Amino acid sequence: MERTILITGGAGFIGSHVVRLFVNKYPGYRIVNLDKLTYAGNLENLKDVELKPNYTFVKADITDTGSLHRLFGEYEFSGVIHLAAESHVDRSITNPMEFIHTNVLGTANLLNAALESWKDRFSGKVFYHISTDEVFGSLENGGYFTEQTAYDPRSPYSASKAGSDHLVRAYFNTYGLPVLISNCSNNYGPNQFPEKLIPLIINNILNRKSLPVYGKGENIRDWLYVEDHAAAMDVIFHRGKKGETYTIGGSNEWKNIDLIRFLCRLMDKKLDRSPGDSEKLIRFVKDRAGHDLRYAIDAGKLKKELGWEPSLTFEQGLNRTVDWYLENREWLQHVLTGDYEKYYEKQYVSR
Repeated sequence: MERTILITGGAGFIGSHVVRLFVNKYPGYRIVNLDKLTYAGNLENLKDVELKPNYTFVKADITDTGSLHRLFGEYEFSGVIHLAAESHVDRSITNPMEFIHTNVLGTANLLNAALESWKDRFSGKVFYHISTDEVFGSLENGGYFTEQTAYDPRSPYSASKAGSDHLVRAYFNTYGLPVLISNCSNNYGPNQFPEKLIPLIINNILNRKSLPVYGKGENIRDWLYVEDHAAAMDVIFHRGKKGETYTIGGSNEWKNIDLIRFLCRLMDKKLDRSPGDSEKLIRFVKDRAGHDLRYAIDAGKLKKELGWEPSLTFEQGLNRTVDWYLENREWLQHVLTGDYEKYYEKQYVSR
């Protein structure tokens, strides 16, 4: 193999799309997918590549130092794409220590494993850390997040991701570890766990359940189709300048309530329901604690230096996303019932 790349969190929503892209696009790379398989890790997401000769799955935890060092010794990775993280804000408010443990300590363990394995032989190596725009806080008075925006995290989730970002930069400045960081806006698309807004709304409309909206639904997010994010990561991994940060956005700002109403209209049309039928399910609920008002990304640096920009408009991406969920109701049912968790035992342990 030309290179052996470790992708952490590769059974998750974004990670599975990155794994698929790299496995198919780079047959000369060995792709090792490390995932703990928590509730959000689903190997059914990767059925189409699991038998490819350049793909390997390893069930492991990034907080387990011993496992990481053994893996680096066995595979001699030349690159790491680090996506493994706890990521749901509501869960971080309920259980902040879980997020600190995984996102901060886990990242530190991974950095140490890479540093020890690569020592001073950094040529051809890269440690690419995937972060979020939530580390920047909230945009209250216009403007956009850029690579120079000061950090101002507002939730345990975003604070834990900010901490991991700082560690990655510290290892670059202190040890010379060749690192890259990207901060991305909200992702959406196929295979997303239905605790997140878009698949939650799709599923609830399907089942005629209430559509919960925080506060008045005035919060604004910049949305990026997950395959566009994976393509941006591909470009950054291969051509990004070491030590640099890149912000990735979709240039698709929507208020939550406008997004939900658009989904209602789209779903009513695709399900042959009466216009306005799904909008009757909208229910406004108590706002989330510390709820950031607006996120918006300026991805100009990424476009100017590396030539990347989104391939889809939000409307195009939502159409694809809704169609995927309607065509893959069995996947959605497996997630909702927990049956997807049996896939590892069936496909891997029994071999």
